[in-house]
Amino acid sequence: MKDANMTTTRRYSTRFSRRAFLGAMVAGAGLIGLPFSLRAAPGATGPAIAFDGDALILAEGSLSRSDGTDGWMELSGPTAGGILSLATHPRRLGRIAAGLTSGGIALSEDGGHGWESRSQGLPDAPVAAVTVATAEPDTVYAAICGDGLWKSEDAGRSWVFAMDRPWLADAERDLTALASVDLATGMGGIWIYAGTELGLIRVPDCFCRWQDVQPGDAMDALVSGKPAPMEAPLPEGETINALVSAASSPTRLYAALPSGIWESQDAGVVWSQKSSTRALAVAVHPANADHVAAITGDGLVESRDGGANWTALARG
Repeated sequence: MKDANMTTTRRYSTRFSRRAFLGAMVAGAGLIGLPFSLRAAPGATGPAIAFDGDALILAEGSLSRSDGTDGWMELSGPTAGGILSLATHPRRLGRIAAGLTSGGIALSEDGGHGWESRSQGLPDAPVAAVTVATAEPDTVYAAICGDGLWKSEDAGRSWVFAMDRPWLADAERDLTALASVDLATGMGGIWIYAGTELGLIRVPDCFCRWQDVQPGDAMDALVSGKPAPMEAPLPEGETINALVSAASSPTRLYAALPSGIWESQDAGVVWSQKSSTRALAVAVHPANADHVAAITGDGLVESRDGGANWTALARG
């Protein structure tokens, strides 16, 4: 998060500027595509984690599922490629969206046992993050490496481009994490929060402009474009590896950073550190905002009290 003195280095792209420019260049040069940087080998999996109701879905080396009582069950995973990111929705139990290292989205409707490609129209590049709209379980957002934010309103059957990557510190930055946050202000209450290698940003579902997360009315802040002082933001300059909003308490957020697990109770304005171990992925139970699971440098861990205490989760 940057302070007010650093605002000259942060510029937020509009919806069509970069794509229109690049599209014209591609057409003029007769090119057939744009280069995209790969973040992982095509067959690599994880780390990513998500709750499907009471069950945990874990992508780390392989894909597995735990329903709590019968241990872990190995799943076959998508045939199209390894998994970089996972997303679920409490109103669609059994449905799991996975962002793939080889590009595109795979969707499961049976808790991760069977998978179907839902990549029609998406760029051929890794999907670093995926999230489902809080109020619209068929609306899925995908962060495409080297490209930007894409949106589907039919559970991935078709996709439209939504937003350029943000321009931060004199360069376009990939989105590393996504969360749909249900705020009282905004277009139907939906805001998309995104992690980058430099910190946290957000955009309303009108996809008009990226902005810093800041105190006060979110739409007022968007219109003014003037960042307000932050009392306790996330650490500056750290990559946000994962981000999740609690379905039972939408303004409750958890973030996985190299410095550990962080939690916010006011939609990302004030943050407190809940662990100091490097965190790679985080998930929160859909009915209990205090029940958190994470992949960290210490392995797979769980908290039942909002991160005050952590215990190891056995995987054998």
